Amino acid sequence: MPKKDLTELAVRLENHLGDPHDPASRMPYAKVLEYDEREDYPYEFVNLLQRWGALDHSLPLAQGGKAGDVEVGFNLMRLIARRDPTTATAFIITSLSFMPAWVAGTDAQKRALVRAIQQGTRYAWGLSERNHGSDLTANEMTAEKTEGGYLLTGEKWLIGNGRVADGLSIHARTDPRGGPAGYSVFVLDKRRTPAGAVDELPRERMHGLRGLDMSGFRLDRVFVPDSALLGREGQGLEIALKTSQTARALISGIALSAVDTGLRVTLDFTEGRQVFGRTVSDIPYSRRQLTECFADLMVADAVSLGAVRALQVVPEQTSVWSSVVKYFVPTLLERTFARLNVVLGARFYLRDHPHYAIHQKMMRDLPVANFADGNTVVNLKNIALQLEGLLAAGPSAAAEERAAVLFGVDQELPLYRPWDQELFSRGQDDALRAAPAALARLRALAREGDENGRLERSAAVAAELLAHADSLRERTARLRAELGRAYGQSAELFDLAKEYCLLHATAACLHTYVHSAAALDEPLPSGALLLLQLERIRRHLRPHETVTDAAVVDEVMRVLRRLHRENRLFSYWQFPLAERGDLAAARR
Repeated sequence: MPKKDLTELAVRLENHLGDPHDPASRMPYAKVLEYDEREDYPYEFVNLLQRWGALDHSLPLAQGGKAGDVEVGFNLMRLIARRDPTTATAFIITSLSFMPAWVAGTDAQKRALVRAIQQGTRYAWGLSERNHGSDLTANEMTAEKTEGGYLLTGEKWLIGNGRVADGLSIHARTDPRGGPAGYSVFVLDKRRTPAGAVDELPRERMHGLRGLDMSGFRLDRVFVPDSALLGREGQGLEIALKTSQTARALISGIALSAVDTGLRVTLDFTEGRQVFGRTVSDIPYSRRQLTECFADLMVADAVSLGAVRALQVVPEQTSVWSSVVKYFVPTLLERTFARLNVVLGARFYLRDHPHYAIHQKMMRDLPVANFADGNTVVNLKNIALQLEGLLAAGPSAAAEERAAVLFGVDQELPLYRPWDQELFSRGQDDALRAAPAALARLRALAREGDENGRLERSAAVAAELLAHADSLRERTARLRAELGRAYGQSAELFDLAKEYCLLHATAACLHTYVHSAAALDEPLPSGALLLLQLERIRRHLRPHETVTDAAVVDEVMRVLRRLHRENRLFSYWQFPLAERGDLAAARR
């Protein structure tokens, strides 16, 4: 979808939902917090969004939905999640539960499911099991072949929407021997089963997302017809992994939104609060904290921009992109949120305050982005097992062309083809392979006009970070030589995978600057922001590195203040948000 059209769509949703600080709006923080306090499922908000048609933008156009580009649904979810991550999660579960059909279903199956969702049917994705976690090849739910269909037996647990869903996509063993080709995926309509056939498990209480229905279900020889099978028998593991790739790329939006709201609420306070004769935002240490939190958020935004677009541009590489974003973004932003707590002070701890209570909820809800659809360990392992091939790949002219689309917010995307996603990238990561060209382009921009020398300084920091690949390559080879067969499971290899994510993040920031600059609205692009982003990444490798100079911090603060004052999303998309009312409560 063109940037202009996506912005208009985002504005329509924002205006429909209204100012979340206004109790009279359609989705106010006051009511969000009431649901959270009571641990109630947010039916009201989910229904509101269904009536507006938000889910249509996550369903394929070819079968009656409105989805062309994945980033449309991703960005709409961000606008929902900035109000309530619980509602956003409950809402997105239905679209992710549709993904197995999108990956492998027939046209008729997709049309039937799209029609059901548009009529209000909720779905859940029956994947995880109590005793096996992320080990999908150990799942015990069975699908026994019988005349005209299959008999499903077993239990699924920690399933979002498990009790409230009308339909289930279920990963089940079709070959008693199990193994990679021993599983299949089925769709079960609970309303067409005999009464009591689906035994719904108790809902689990949670630290965050308190209102979410996180439960499960148990089946005992429940019949589904042959037409319920998605794809081929034995294709289940492949379908599940491709579905997870999409989920991992999208779930980062929850973390981005939580920090957007946390930073916005913190700025509401620091911009109006006077201490010792100056606003809190103008106290040097607080200002630095705020700008560094903003820079971290914009690093995460760049990484997410590429990962979401990679689903369409380079589906064969999504095993790497989705794992990088799923590990890096929530891990980074959890630390960012903790720093915001320090700036906001005691107010972040007040549960009943009309303005600040939502900050605490966001802090509790953010970690879902870390463990849902594959936790940190799962994603680092996926990167680790591909690390040697990724580090061996050199620059590529084709990667340079694709990078312009991957990180250009105004670039048209090819058709989303989830069936073309692959489980291993074969050493391909266009972000890194095209990084030398992006660095050269940044240096050219610096030569054309760089009044304060910030682009040249950014290029120097980026070059230093990208050169770290040589050390990473050498240490990876040495580790394999030292450990032999134990190499693939070593803790040291996982640490090397974390460093690779920093290289990918560096490349993402470079690409976003050089490929999106012309399409961005003031006050972006900003050489000062790019420099601070890269220096924040460098701090992960050298935590005691001196921070950048005060002039850079002041310039980044100017960018942040303008986005806050003009009420725009803290993102390269810069969507205008719903008009805000009186901020008097934020001054108390």
